[in-house]
Amino acid sequence: MTSAPTESTASLGLVAARRARAATVLGRRGWLTRRLLVLADVVGLTLAFVVVELLFGSRGSPDPVNLSDEIFLFTLALPAWLVGAKLFGLYDRDEERAAHSTPDDLVRVFLLATVGSFLITHAFALLRSADPDFTKVTVFWALAIVGVTAARIGARTFARTRAGYLQQTLIVGAGQIGQLIARKLLQHREYGIRLVGFIDASPLPLSATVAGVPVLGNLDQLDALVDNHGVERVIFAFSGEDHKNVLARIRALRDTGIQVDVVPRLFEVIGPKIDIHTIEGVSLVGLPPVKLPRSSRMIKRALDTVVAAASLLVAALPMLVITLLIKRDSPGPVFFRQTRLGKDMREFTLLKFRTMRVDTDDSAHRAFISATMNRAAEPTSNGLFKLKRDDAVTKVGAWLRRTSLDELPQLFNVLRGDMSLVGPRPCLAYEVENFEPHHFDRFLVPAGLTGLWQTSARAHSTFAEALDMDVLYAQSWSLGLDLLLLARTPLQVFRPSGTA
Repeated sequence: MTSAPTESTASLGLVAARRARAATVLGRRGWLTRRLLVLADVVGLTLAFVVVELLFGSRGSPDPVNLSDEIFLFTLALPAWLVGAKLFGLYDRDEERAAHSTPDDLVRVFLLATVGSFLITHAFALLRSADPDFTKVTVFWALAIVGVTAARIGARTFARTRAGYLQQTLIVGAGQIGQLIARKLLQHREYGIRLVGFIDASPLPLSATVAGVPVLGNLDQLDALVDNHGVERVIFAFSGEDHKNVLARIRALRDTGIQVDVVPRLFEVIGPKIDIHTIEGVSLVGLPPVKLPRSSRMIKRALDTVVAAASLLVAALPMLVITLLIKRDSPGPVFFRQTRLGKDMREFTLLKFRTMRVDTDDSAHRAFISATMNRAAEPTSNGLFKLKRDDAVTKVGAWLRRTSLDELPQLFNVLRGDMSLVGPRPCLAYEVENFEPHHFDRFLVPAGLTGLWQTSARAHSTFAEALDMDVLYAQSWSLGLDLLLLARTPLQVFRPSGTA
């Protein structure tokens, strides 16, 4: 005699069914990007190998290493690279992190190429008892980093054109934070997020920026909505639902292969430098003190000096052309000089290429800053939080602003030590009138030519949100973060709609 299925058995059956669906329907983004990135790595490494062979041929000391031996070792090295890349998480982060891009992979690609070149060098020595050609190995190492990075940019660019890359997403919570998350997702279509709707039993009135996103129901309807809409990602953003009910839903979703993101409480002070530690199984978020040690300041200054000097050499001719264009376009000086506040609120004279007509009134900008200190502020008609000054901006100036080339003279500020390559946006004295107390932490580090706000949001954020990102940078500074933001900057300048 068989007993009727219990409720737990039915629940297990439902979980199993959803896991099966997750393997075929959900995970489309992961399935697509993993395969494309594997292909990109193989293509990038193969091109590096072929170019090195064309440049150097088979040579070594005392006996040349045969091309067949080199091909054999390279063929063995390819699977080792793929395994190493998998262990480094180079194939899994696109599915988990909406904003993940190729610059986020650079450190891991660099380390993997370095270790791989070291092992290949010693493999040659063991194979033929010959000293390796270090010039050839070094060129291969450099080309492998460049080739893999370029191929990954191409792979991600292609992936984002595919329908399978889009992740159907629900936001649990339609309060201020839920609507803020929704606005940011809608502004960054390169994230590959298709916002299905909100889940909230008592939503706040929707702002104009997210008015087209429907409120689909309450938390009890989550399972049905996930199934009906093929949802792949659920973001929990300060829902007013019962804590135990929310926790149970999160656990159930993770069991079925759905990506779950949780907006943490006090998210305003949680940055990339946080440390998660435990006390008897209870997770604690450690927030390091806000400081920039002397050794770190020296490293940052050395990086600024070297990169700024090299950049000025490369940019000398373009800057000369821009100078001539400005002189032809409108009367007035080539450079715009303005007093800004740097580290410790010290005043300095910031240099930019002039993009506006001479003697333009700043009252409109003052009013705009005050209005956008409110996080609930609405963007202008162009969908951006950017003051439109079409009447004051010159023709050449509009192009310079669009390409960010107007900021090239700030490299002189970096060389003089007024600014850093990476840091908070150098602010005006009257902007401080709108600061909240914690915003003054941004002055603990030098102002920057680029930074977290410039590479993450630009004109998509309110002034208050931009200040919060400046503070987050100051609280989370590391050399690795500076290098990452520098790597992201060209992609933002040349591809304003997104990154690859």
